[in-house]
Amino acid sequence: MLTRTLALVLTLTAAAVVPAVAQPADKPADKRPAVAARPAYVVDRVVAVINSAIVLDSELTVQLTPYEDDLVGIDDAKERARRREKLRAQVLDEMINEELIIEAFDDANLEEISAKEVDQIIRDTKEDNKLDDATFQQALAAQGVTLAQYRTNVKRQLTRVRAMKMLVAPKVNVTDDEIRAHYDQMMRRSDGVAKVHLAHIQLSLPDRPTDAELAAARAKAADIVNRVKAGEEFGKLAAEFSDDAATKTLGGDLGWIERGLLEPAWEQIAFGMQPKEVRGPVTGPRSLEVFYVLEVQRTETKTLEQLKDQLKMELQQRGMQKATQTWVDELRKKAYIEVKL
Repeated sequence: MLTRTLALVLTLTAAAVVPAVAQPADKPADKRPAVAARPAYVVDRVVAVINSAIVLDSELTVQLTPYEDDLVGIDDAKERARRREKLRAQVLDEMINEELIIEAFDDANLEEISAKEVDQIIRDTKEDNKLDDATFQQALAAQGVTLAQYRTNVKRQLTRVRAMKMLVAPKVNVTDDEIRAHYDQMMRRSDGVAKVHLAHIQLSLPDRPTDAELAAARAKAADIVNRVKAGEEFGKLAAEFSDDAATKTLGGDLGWIERGLLEPAWEQIAFGMQPKEVRGPVTGPRSLEVFYVLEVQRTETKTLEQLKDQLKMELQQRGMQKATQTWVDELRKKAYIEVKL
């Protein structure tokens, strides 16, 4: 894994290129026919160096395996190759960050993740997916991962979580003033909305859209938004442009939507809109959406005291994300990193 040292690589390399020792001058020359040199094969190669650790191409390939299915359906070979290289760079960047976090964990002399903790995670994973030992290992093999590699990955992930909990979380401090400000902002945004009368225009996308296809759909959605803001009727634009056959003849009308019925990201947007407001493009699983709120129904809001714990947790999560990114950026500045893609 990543923790192989450069010294090991250099040792193996040196062993492969040691020159033959010259024969003594008084020894008769070997008159056996010369043997043709065997062709060289690249078994593996280093794709990144992080301080004294390395990432091998084979390790990067294993980490890419879960994403391969997303690439198979891209018919254009050039686009598929471009996406794969972009994905390789992104995954490798995350592997570099992970290695730096684990090195920081080691430097801080924190309690190491035990085998029992790893065993528990594996047991939970098998139980959650209703797998016995044999089917679990078959599932790993299908992804090109051995049980030993999986255990190593689990330990690294647990180490990463513990490092952030011990080294980053103490830096995040949420004050009562911040909680109150967050509460006031939430009240201004949602104003106790219980449900919204929502309409939409759906712009369908291919299963694996190219960057050009995404850009064209976004431009179309932006044009629709601008036309609504300029005074055009949303329902007429929905009938003309929406790809949702079930609602386009109804002007895109989805009816009254209560909380908990939309995707969380969509709910945050829809329930933060005012009547006659249009918003988009909003990204969906296989489409871009333009939302329009016809009416809202408000309800009694909870007090700050009732929501305090929930709001504090939300702010802590935001703070952790920001603090973690800052911390990793600092680790990268201090580290020796060489990418060899």
